[in-house]
Amino acid sequence: MKTNAVSHMAPNIVDSAALCSSTYLVGLDWGTNTSCLMAAPVNSVDVQVKDLIPTVVGFAKDDVLHSVLPGNAKMLFGRDALKYKLHLELHRPLSGGVIAEQDTATLYAKYLRSRLPAEAGEIRAVIGMPASSNLSARENARNALRGLFQKVIFVPEPFLAALGYRDESKLEDPEYLDPVLNSLYVDIGAGSTDVCIVQGCYPTVDDQLSDTLAGDKVDSMILDAILQNHPDSGLSVSRVREIKEKNSWVLAEDGATPAIATVIVQGKPRKLDVTKEVGIGCEALLNRVFEMTCQLIAKANPESVQELLQNIIVTGGGSLIKGFGVALQTKLLEEGFENPRVKVLGDDYKNYVALGALKAARHAKEHQWQTLVG
Repeated sequence: MKTNAVSHMAPNIVDSAALCSSTYLVGLDWGTNTSCLMAAPVNSVDVQVKDLIPTVVGFAKDDVLHSVLPGNAKMLFGRDALKYKLHLELHRPLSGGVIAEQDTATLYAKYLRSRLPAEAGEIRAVIGMPASSNLSARENARNALRGLFQKVIFVPEPFLAALGYRDESKLEDPEYLDPVLNSLYVDIGAGSTDVCIVQGCYPTVDDQLSDTLAGDKVDSMILDAILQNHPDSGLSVSRVREIKEKNSWVLAEDGATPAIATVIVQGKPRKLDVTKEVGIGCEALLNRVFEMTCQLIAKANPESVQELLQNIIVTGGGSLIKGFGVALQTKLLEEGFENPRVKVLGDDYKNYVALGALKAARHAKEHQWQTLVG
């Protein structure tokens, strides 16, 4: 049975009078590669904290010399961890959008708590979870946050993305296509690609499809293709990710912008044209997203499909692949779907889940909050 998730989303803040003035509300997109944190006092409509933080923890290597790391730290987080990565063992607590290393996740959660104002008393957080996450994944997240956040609500990420993207000022406009009421979200993350129907309720497993062909696997595909043609290039997955993020493309009509990678071979710089290899990985992702989108449209209520096709929204890091939205729309047209419309959220995609989570926190009923004891 679906849960109606729209009834509490009126513009006013609900139940704030019952909360202490030092209570902070948090919207958290805890992502595999990057997390987005937004927070505000319960009695304020302004966002006081807004931070994008790489989801990584670095542990100092045993042989690091004194004063190499700031403050001789034993651990660094986020941007600092990446800055000093040569002197750290990097760990990513999440894989596929859910916790893979419990102890590391707990340490990272403590760092997230440190980003909030010191005067924050009770902290209540709405946290985005993959629509396919199970009870075990949510329990792992609860354990990581226990003692740091006092109350939490876990909500499927596609719904929060729709809520964050929703423009409340246009809800009375009959021409406005409300993403909360009827949309199809394509979320291309690092660990998973999720295609999900959002129709005014929290999505269930039946409303979505998920695949591990996502950013990380595309990086590996590109690296394998490069090494096949240039076995002495010495490229790493992280370097390939940088090349992909700068030069990714699909179905370029006039040819792709050349993807030139500078590598060091036997101590000397060498330029490699890896345009074809980047295209192979990106087009594999496009084809899989197209297949999943068609499968999910076929499962939707037939009476909703015409409007649903007008509100296909692509988000996540993979949405930044050059030409992806146009290419997906073209493939849907060629498949015979009537007048599909694909929108890409763009560079700010990461903010929408956290913003939607903060909106949900502001309007949650008291009985919806789960207390974290201990």
